[in-house]
Amino acid sequence: MTTTPHRRNVPAPVMEPGGDQLPRISTAAGRALAVLRIAYGLTFLWAFVDKVFGLGYATPSGKGWIDGGDPTAGFLGKGAAGPFEDFYHSLVGDFWVTPLFMIALVGIGLALTFGIGMRIAAVSGTVLYLMMWSAVLPPENNPVLDDHIIGAITLITLALVAAGNVWGFGQQWSRLSIVRRYPWLR
Repeated sequence: MTTTPHRRNVPAPVMEPGGDQLPRISTAAGRALAVLRIAYGLTFLWAFVDKVFGLGYATPSGKGWIDGGDPTAGFLGKGAAGPFEDFYHSLVGDFWVTPLFMIALVGIGLALTFGIGMRIAAVSGTVLYLMMWSAVLPPENNPVLDDHIIGAITLITLALVAAGNVWGFGQQWSRLSIVRRYPWLR
């Protein structure tokens, strides 16, 4: 008696509104990528919360944004080194730097955690990671790679495999009329 192998863990491909076929991955891989996506999302959200309230982790108590502290001044003013040091030092105190940074943290964090706007989250997160990487060139432990580069690669990968569709709202997001009209919002 012969048996036919079951493809139980391989979901059928999903069609995006534009007609593109999404990647086909196993259920276990989809769940693992969802956990990775949510974990990255929560790291961005944690950074936002710690910088707003100065919880005593990366941001000292009493130095949070809500207390009048500047979450970007310490890193840009004292932490930046290397070939772009002068550029990053010149940003300290500019009225738009901290609000933009904080909006990026919370926006990327929410998008990743909920699995929506994965393309925007991947692009903006990659830009943010590359800026943080370039602020301290060369990295201390490895002249090329560090956690910022790995993070950027991970965000791009999560967007490419539509990781927001598992344990997230990616499919519902993709069906919104504005997202169908402007596919870059996926």
